[in-house]
Amino acid sequence: MIDDVEELLEEIGFEPETSVLTYRQAQVLALRERDVSQADIADALGTSRANVSSIEASARENVAKARETVAFAEALRAPVRVRVPEETDLYDVPQLVYEACDEAGVKVDHTAPDLMKVVSDAAGSAVSGRRVAAPLSVSVTSEGTVQVRHQE
Repeated sequence: MIDDVEELLEEIGFEPETSVLTYRQAQVLALRERDVSQADIADALGTSRANVSSIEASARENVAKARETVAFAEALRAPVRVRVPEETDLYDVPQLVYEACDEAGVKVDHTAPDLMKVVSDAAGSAVSGRRVAAPLSVSVTSEGTVQVRHQE
């Protein structure tokens, strides 16, 4: 089991020196993605299940932070950024985005209902029903990819 994971990490080019994950975190995530239990991982690594749980939690937190960092960097480069104020009706968001995209000459590959779903899904608790409960920033890349950022 461990040999297979080490082979996988080598095959996909995992480099702990340039990754936000330690080698051990990468091992644990790779095994967990293959539905290996924490107890079995602990046995294979010669550690406790609690330690594996802690390693997995740290790894998932690091991955989430890395994703957030990438989303932030992409939002900085996006030619379209729309600030959606608190209390905005979700049904008004597509028009705000479409107008900003028209001004920037960027095409959005979403219909209004699809765009509302993208925004609502990405916003999580920042959207409640049809109401924007916390300010949002909607960015659209040159390729038309929509990204939503909010602060919880």
